[in-house]
Amino acid sequence: MQIIQGILFEPVGCLAEFPPDPFNEIAARLFGRRKKPSKSVSRLYWHLLNLMEDADQPPAESDRKVVEALEVQAVEAASVYEDVIPALTELKAMNIGLVMASSLSKQAVMRFIDKAALNGLFSVVASRDNAGAVKAAPLKAALEMASLDPPHAMFLTDTAEGLKIANTLGLNSILMMNDPDEAMRLAAHDPSGGIVSLHELPDFIRLVAAENAGKQ
Repeated sequence: MQIIQGILFEPVGCLAEFPPDPFNEIAARLFGRRKKPSKSVSRLYWHLLNLMEDADQPPAESDRKVVEALEVQAVEAASVYEDVIPALTELKAMNIGLVMASSLSKQAVMRFIDKAALNGLFSVVASRDNAGAVKAAPLKAALEMASLDPPHAMFLTDTAEGLKIANTLGLNSILMMNDPDEAMRLAAHDPSGGIVSLHELPDFIRLVAAENAGKQ
């Protein structure tokens, strides 16, 4: 792995625990699809993103407002992980670029940053609104906005879909191991590495830097 200069974050599953109901409601209202209850809200969220990506046409303005409102509702009910602020503060002090790359709406993303007291930590904020699409699009937009080369950047994710997209884009895919059983299953998707807590990220990056220094 090359020296890491930036990290891309998707709030759902990696920075906070989100409630499933708002995402289920969006899938039901817009697409007539309601997933069965799942332990993984992230899987439910990425299922919704698949539905959005496969839609024949963009949502009507009224539907778009419903989606935004439900996403903000999800943000308001989300429980931010306690290690987020200390880990991101340490990473910023290490001159690691912190980049928000989310398929949520801009309104939901900005509300999340404000709610989680993360103002001033992210150098770039990419959402589906300024990226023009979901899933890979916000990651591509974030990389371009932050002037990051994929081999020098990480993307944190706790789903197979997220790992697949990161690997396709040439990013270092870092598996957030929120659930041990799920992590074992996802290990088959070839993540570049894995962490159980954001507290591990600074040392992970220092280790990569040390390994690269040893090769010189």
